[in-house]
Amino acid sequence: MKILLTGATGYIGQRLLPLLAADHDVVCLVRDPRRFSLPDSVPEALRARVQVAKGDLLRPATLKHLPTDIDAAYYLVHSMSGHGENFFTLEQQSAHNFTQYLNTTAARQVIYLSGIANDQGLSVHLRSRRAVENVLDQATSAQLTVLRASIIIGSGSASFEIIRDLVEKLPVMVTPKWLNSRCQPIGIRDIMFYLMSVLDNADCLGQAFDVGGPDVLTYRQMLLGLAAERGYKRWIVTVPVLTPRLSSWWLYLVTSTTFSLAQSLVESLKNDTVCDPAKSISGVIPHECMGYRAALALAFTRIEQNEVVSSWSDALSSGTMRQNYMDAIQIPKNGMFFDRQLMPFQRPAAEVLDNIWRIGGDRGWYKTDWLWRLRGLMDKAVGGVGLRRGRRSPSRLRAGDPLDFWRVLVADKASQRLLLYAEMKLPGEAWLQFRIVDQPGGGHAVEQLAAYRPRGLAGRLYWYAVLPFHGIIFKGMVKNLIQYEAMTEAEGRESGLAH
Repeated sequence: MKILLTGATGYIGQRLLPLLAADHDVVCLVRDPRRFSLPDSVPEALRARVQVAKGDLLRPATLKHLPTDIDAAYYLVHSMSGHGENFFTLEQQSAHNFTQYLNTTAARQVIYLSGIANDQGLSVHLRSRRAVENVLDQATSAQLTVLRASIIIGSGSASFEIIRDLVEKLPVMVTPKWLNSRCQPIGIRDIMFYLMSVLDNADCLGQAFDVGGPDVLTYRQMLLGLAAERGYKRWIVTVPVLTPRLSSWWLYLVTSTTFSLAQSLVESLKNDTVCDPAKSISGVIPHECMGYRAALALAFTRIEQNEVVSSWSDALSSGTMRQNYMDAIQIPKNGMFFDRQLMPFQRPAAEVLDNIWRIGGDRGWYKTDWLWRLRGLMDKAVGGVGLRRGRRSPSRLRAGDPLDFWRVLVADKASQRLLLYAEMKLPGEAWLQFRIVDQPGGGHAVEQLAAYRPRGLAGRLYWYAVLPFHGIIFKGMVKNLIQYEAMTEAEGRESGLAH
């Protein structure tokens, strides 16, 4: 079959793509092909089956050139970063534009991953998902198949990472009353199974199913379950005085999530998201889903084995970036401030390049990590992403990856160049570039370039305010980056390294 995959750069889409490409031709609809790269899990032999198409579902004119010989489509478009009625309207408009395009194709099925919405007084996000279902069902000639899920547990999922953050960082938690709401978590592996199993399945056409794991748990039980899985002792105190807004700030400050995502999650967590047996998929597609603890164990195994395929922070909604951020792939030359460090080295270039590729995350920034963490806390205080997002993989980078409070623009090992673009709150724009360059007399050097384009007087004052710290950070940073693996642990601590 020829499958259209929307949301191909999202958490679910990146995991579904290799499974689809194993048996079908796949067209990935993305807003900016420059930030799309095939997951490492797609074998070289199958890469020819994947086609990238540019289009924006909020701009119908961009959809007119898309292929029409589509047999089925996956609609995996839903933003957790929006809020309010404007978000509600945009979600429906996106679905409507999608159906207008789909009606020009030969597609006979559209598959939508939605949320369980069996409770009363639904949040904006759960109401939005139900409204999108209605648009897809009523406005398209293709038959709709809906899978409604609760919390998805897997390495890199927003739910898993937030629960993990809370448990690992807080021995004692003072929590809001929504912790007593019930949900039915499901493992990411089981979601993938159902998304593949309903494709071209005659028994699933025109049907909507609730999907969930075997455990019905409160969020309190989920936190304690993860604590038990990791061997932690945790205490939870639930109080009624934390309003939704205070709860959102609490979640935002303690975890790696953004405030808009925290706000959306808190609003949705007031609802029970438990499967209705009458809507269960088990009668059509029998399958034994893994329990909550088993899904947690699998997620931690993937993290330990450095096999996290996708992360919630891959989405642009995980930060403050503009949608066309890849336009910044070339550092401007005019109206800029620069800090350039050039340091020769004698080590093999491959070893130094590996150190560049491992920057940030658990390894840190090679110099005065406490200053980087302080900058992250300052960013959080003004509504930014902070430093806690980390990175998808400790050793691999690709364009579009989040890297602490940066976003990867270029990760080209062949040209030995890494270019990052600041996603922190700034009165301007900032770039950080690392290159390994040839020396005129032979040998190699690391070129580290910090570039900043100020916005108005505030932007210029910001640059001069942080300028004294550049001499401390950037000179030592490039030196320690080169020497990292040759240093002892004690020397690394003295230099401010994060081991």
